[in-house]
Parts: sequence; structure tokens; C-alpha cells
Amino acid sequence: MLSKRIIPCLDVRDGKTTKGIRFKDNIDIGDPVEMAKSYYEQGADEIVFYDITASNERREIMIEVVRKVAEQIFIPFSVGGGIRSVSDMRAVLLAGAEKVSINSAAIRNPDLIAQGASAFGSQCIVLGMDVKRVESDERIPSGYEMVIDGGRTRTGLDALAWARKAEYLGAGEICLNSIDADGTQKGYEITLTALISDNVNIPVIASGGAGSTEDMYAVLTKGRADAALVASLVHYGSVTIGDIKEELHMRGVKVRRNW
Repeated sequence: MLSKRIIPCLDVRDGKTTKGIRFKDNIDIGDPVEMAKSYYEQGADEIVFYDITASNERREIMIEVVRKVAEQIFIPFSVGGGIRSVSDMRAVLLAGAEKVSINSAAIRNPDLIAQGASAFGSQCIVLGMDVKRVESDERIPSGYEMVIDGGRTRTGLDALAWARKAEYLGAGEICLNSIDADGTQKGYEITLTALISDNVNIPVIASGGAGSTEDMYAVLTKGRADAALVASLVHYGSVTIGDIKEELHMRGVKVRRNW
């Protein structure tokens, strides 16, 4: 059995780590370079960095911030936001990231997934999925719809169908974010996570809603996620990465431990 991963997420806007609820009312909470270093020292398995306004503003990612974060940590580092071409991917990887996360651009141009996988290998390509619960119909039979541009644009695309297609095109991993749960600290969207995890053969990272180690335990077991993204819970000092891993270990979840 592979170890479950605990992955802090840094949403970055104008060079600062920021946090909101359901993609709204964001406030700045710290320096991403310092925070990434702290989480690395606490025992994080990976770090995820999202430039959250790059896609909507149609601009390139803040590559200098990416480079500074990469200089401080020695664990896998995934970067997303504003990546629209293989050239953009190359720039991020050369700046020190191990993986690139593509979301809005992949929906607009699905071939980007295959192009990235061909150029750098599927292990470098993470499909970011921002998902909203809707009424099921013929167009969206799963009851979960893809949204893009930082939650601003509905696509009419069924989340499960998109996850399967992205895997076929060469995505090596999925980072699955529930907009309904994002920032609420009321628990992950377990039904959504289990639905995607059970229907693809690539790792699924659960994102959105972590408010306690119990929430993380639930999504890694009942939700069958391979990893759990965490933000508010650690950003505000409620627990450390070490605290989370110790609790999960005590409850029988296999995690990488530094002690």
C-alpha cells in the first residue's frame, strides 16, 4: 500500500499567500516562500502553489516566486495558474517545479494535456479540477460540473467524464477541488472524491474543506483519495503537518513519517 500524502496548498495573489471561502472574499495571510519552507520543515510530502488570478487575468504565472519557493524546499512541488502552453510548462519546470497543474487551459484546449505528457512525461502533468455540485441531467449525469477561471465560468462539462478523458489524454494525477467545500473547514466533499477515485486509475488529491484531522481521515479512507490538500487548517496554526500525520498514523493510515 502506498503512503497517503499530506500536501499544503499555497494560493498566491500578487505575490502573497491568500485564502478565501468558495473562491471569494480572499484575504492575504503570509509570504509563500516562508510558508513553503515552514511546511517542508514540518514534514509535508509535497507543496502545491496556485497563482489564483493568472488564468482569469490571462497573464503568465509569477515565475520568480516559483523560483524562490523551489530554492527553499526539497520535496515535490506542483505549480498551477496561467499555464496555457508547453512553453509555459517548460518555464515552470525549469524554475524548479516537479509538476505543472493545468485547469482552465486544459478545458479550452484538451490537447494541451497530451502535449505536456509527451514533452515531459505524464508524471509531470496534474489535472486541476474545480467542481461544483449541480442538478443531474443528461448533460451532467454525475451531478458535478466543471468550472474554470477561478470558479467564475461554468462549462457545462460533466466532472466525471472530464476526469476520464484527461486520464486518457495523459494526465498523471488529478487535484480535485470542491468549490462548495473550499475554505469552509466543514469537511471535504466525500461523495465527489470517491466518485472520481473509483473511476480513474491515476492518483487523486482531495482538495477543499479540511477543518480537522478527522476530515482528512475521512477523505483518505471513505473518499479513497491518494492524498489530501490542506490550507486553512495549517495556515492559521490549528495543527502542524506533523500533528496531522501522527493522528493519521495512530488511526491506521499509512503516511510518510520523519520520526
